[in-house]
Amino acid sequence: MSNSDSGTYVSYLDYEGKHKGLMGWLLTTDHKRIGLMYLYCVIVFFFVAAIIGELMRIELIAPGETIMKPQTYNGMFTIHGIIMIFVIVIPALPAIFGNFFLPILIGAKDVAFPKLNLFSFYLYLIGAIFGVLSQFIGGGAPDTGWTFYVPYSAESSTNVIYALVAAFILGFSSILTGLNFIVTIHRMRAPGMGWFRMPLFPWSLYATAWIQVLATPIVGITLLMVIAERVLKIGFFDPALGGDPVLYQHLFWIYSHPAVYIMILPAMGIVTEIFPTFSQKPVFGYTAILFSSLAIAFIGYFVWGHHMFTAGISYGSRWFFSFLTFLVAIPSAVKVFNWVSTMYGGSIDLKPPLLFAIFFIFLFMIGGFTGLTLGSVATDIQVHDTAFVVAHFHYIIFGGMGFATFAGIHYWFPKMFGRMYNNTLAYTSSIVLFIGFNMLYFPQFILGIQGMPRRYFDYLPQFQTGQVISTIGGFILFAGLLIMVGNLMWHARRGVQAPANPWNGVTLEWQIPSPPPHENFDEIPEITHAPYLFGTGSDNKTI
Repeated sequence: MSNSDSGTYVSYLDYEGKHKGLMGWLLTTDHKRIGLMYLYCVIVFFFVAAIIGELMRIELIAPGETIMKPQTYNGMFTIHGIIMIFVIVIPALPAIFGNFFLPILIGAKDVAFPKLNLFSFYLYLIGAIFGVLSQFIGGGAPDTGWTFYVPYSAESSTNVIYALVAAFILGFSSILTGLNFIVTIHRMRAPGMGWFRMPLFPWSLYATAWIQVLATPIVGITLLMVIAERVLKIGFFDPALGGDPVLYQHLFWIYSHPAVYIMILPAMGIVTEIFPTFSQKPVFGYTAILFSSLAIAFIGYFVWGHHMFTAGISYGSRWFFSFLTFLVAIPSAVKVFNWVSTMYGGSIDLKPPLLFAIFFIFLFMIGGFTGLTLGSVATDIQVHDTAFVVAHFHYIIFGGMGFATFAGIHYWFPKMFGRMYNNTLAYTSSIVLFIGFNMLYFPQFILGIQGMPRRYFDYLPQFQTGQVISTIGGFILFAGLLIMVGNLMWHARRGVQAPANPWNGVTLEWQIPSPPPHENFDEIPEITHAPYLFGTGSDNKTI
C-alpha cells in the first residue's frame, strides 16, 4: 500500500524533519532532495559555461580581434572546458538522476550511505566554486585548456593551482558517489529483484560507478603531482626539471577517456528507459544492452592512447590503441540497434522525451562515426588538433550526454515535481535545440578538414563562412536552451498536477505518487517478474 492510500502521504518536497525551510534542504539526507540540489547547481554552472562559450563564438565570428584579447580568449576556453567537463558533464547524470531515481528503481528507501551522499554534494559544490573563482583571483584565469597539459600548466603564471584543486575535489566527490551507488545496488535491491530483474538505468549507473571508483584516483594523483611540480619544483612532467610531458598525457588520458563513459553510459541508460515506455513494448535485447554497458566500461580503460597518436608513441602501441578504439564501438552499436528495434512494431507515442531520445541517437551516431575517423591513425594525423576534433567531441558530449539529459528531465519531470510542463514549448525547444546544435557544430567538421586549428583566437579569412554559420547556430542553440529551461522552471510550480503515471510506464517509479513520498515506499516492494512487461495487466511490483 502506498502512503497516499493510507492517508499519510507526505511528499519529499513538503517533508519537514529535524530542520525546516532552507536548512531542511541544506542538511537533508534525502536522496531526492540531494538530486535536486545537484540539478539546480548544474543548471547555474551550465549557463555560466554556456555564456562563456557564446562569448567565444562571438569572438570567432570574424578574423582578428572582435570583443576580447588573446589571453582572455585562452582563459575563457580553459574555464569553459573545466566547468563543462568537471562540474557538469562528468557528475551531472549520476548525481541528478542517479541520486533521485536509483533507490526508487531498485525498491529502496534511500541510498546506502545518506550522510556520505550529502558530503559528496558539498565536495562537488566546493570544487565547482574553486573552478569558477580561478577565473578571477590573483594571476588571472588559467590558460592551459581543461587538460592541464604540461609544460603549459607547470610554467603558466595564471591561477592553474586553483583549477587543479577544483578538479581534484570534484574527483573526490565522484569517487564517493560511485562507492555509494555500488553498495546501494549490491545491498539494497528489493526482494525478488535479482540482477537480471533490475531496470537498465541502474545497470548503466553500476557500470559507471566502477569507472568512477577505479579510474578517478589516477587523475587525482596526477593533478596533485602537477601541483607539487609547481610549488615544490619536483620534476615529474616538466622537461625543464627533468620530467616527461608524455607521461602526463598517459596518466591524464588513462582517466579521462574512461571519463567519457562516465558521461555517456548514464545517458544511454536514460534513453533505454524512454524507448520501451513510449513504444509500449519490452526492451529488445535486455541482456545485450546490459552486457554492452559492462563491455564499454571495461574496454574503455584500454583505449586512452588514441589521444596521443601525434605525441611520439611507438608504432605498435598506435596499432593496439587504434584496434581497441574500433572494438569499443561495437557495444555502442549494439545499443543503437536495440533501441531502434525496441521502437520497431511498437505503439509509438512521440512525446517530447522520445523526440529528445531520437535526436540523441542521430547526434550520437555522428559523433561515433567521426570518432572512428579519429581512431584511425592515418586520418587522425590529418585532423588532430583541428576544429574536426571540437565537432566530434561536442557531438558525443553535448549531442549525446546533453540531449539524453534533456530527454531524462522531460521524462521524469512529472515524477520529480508533481507537475506537467507545456508540450508545445517542449516540442519547440527540442527542434530549436536540434537545429541550433547542428548549425553550431557540423560546420566545424568541414573547417577541421580544411585545416582550421582548434583553440585559436584568430584564423585566416578562408575560414570565416563556416565560423559565421557556427556562431549563428550558437545563438539559435542558446535560444532553445532558454525556451526549454523557462518552460520547465515555470511549470515546476504552476503546471497542471501530474498523475502518478502520465506515460503508462511499468518500472517502480511510476507505481508511486508524483512527487514521491519522503521514503519512497511505505513497505518495500516485492518484485515478481522482469522489468518492461507492458500490457500484462500488472505492474512491476507487489506492494
